[in-house]
Amino acid sequence: MALTHAEFRLAVGDGHELAVYTYGNPQGIPAVFLHGGPGAGASARSVESFDPDTYYVVTFDQRGCGQSTPFAELENNNTQKLIGDIEAIRAHLNIDRWVVTGGSWGSCLSLAYGIAHPERCLGFRIHGIFLAGDEDVAWWFHGSRAIFPDFWQEFAEFLPEEERGDLLSAYYKRLTSGDESQEMAAAQALRGFSARTQTFEPSSDHVAKLLNPQAALAVSKIFTHYSINRAFLPANYLTDNIDKIRHIPAEIVQARYDTVTPMMTAWKLKQAWPEANFTIVTLANHQATVGPMMEALTKATERLAVNIA
Repeated sequence: MALTHAEFRLAVGDGHELAVYTYGNPQGIPAVFLHGGPGAGASARSVESFDPDTYYVVTFDQRGCGQSTPFAELENNNTQKLIGDIEAIRAHLNIDRWVVTGGSWGSCLSLAYGIAHPERCLGFRIHGIFLAGDEDVAWWFHGSRAIFPDFWQEFAEFLPEEERGDLLSAYYKRLTSGDESQEMAAAQALRGFSARTQTFEPSSDHVAKLLNPQAALAVSKIFTHYSINRAFLPANYLTDNIDKIRHIPAEIVQARYDTVTPMMTAWKLKQAWPEANFTIVTLANHQATVGPMMEALTKATERLAVNIA
């Protein structure tokens, strides 16, 4: 991937200011990449699956995370505001239509944006599918113990035994307590569980990177904020409204052994969107910037470039 073409800040109202980054060919196919978390922040590695000669890729730190300000802010931070932010960036860059891409939470936001603004979408490339339903949230906080009982036990035992029946509510209460030390401790416990469950072979370097205190605090607060509010979307909103974008070229890429956003959710989306090209990557988990997932995403992006030409 070419060096950053530009980096700028954009005020989007409500006291929020976004850090925006662009890569690749300004004359190429416009694309926006929506990062995960929510609250994880943008990463240059996430756009390496785009040919920099073919694409002009825009990414940004969503409200409250990365270099966007104010830091870890939950007020005026919801899906509808983020959709407005995406539109503000598109208009600022004078882009008429673009390819909308994202992974994990970014897949959910991609779909929500597309349903709100189908006329602005050239195509979609989404992976690690998350639809923000009760089952998606329940899996992460409780269901995943079936695969990670050791890590889950440590995650749960951060809390008093009487609160372990609803980990989301208990963690959210601590992460929004206003007590700095309590919030940081809860963030480290939650992010520690997350770091150990999203790759086939979690390395100490990978875990340590995700446990950076400030980054962990932002993603933990914002993630639980969106989770407890089911992404501020009605039940089944994305699949119920998929007809609004079914005519647009789409690539869905899903790791078979994704233990963060399990394949059943991607399969549910595929059933609702049969026109979308669906790729299963066998030797992969949730991490999408290395190995077979990166290869599959690169190929999906290449196919889109041909399909929308």
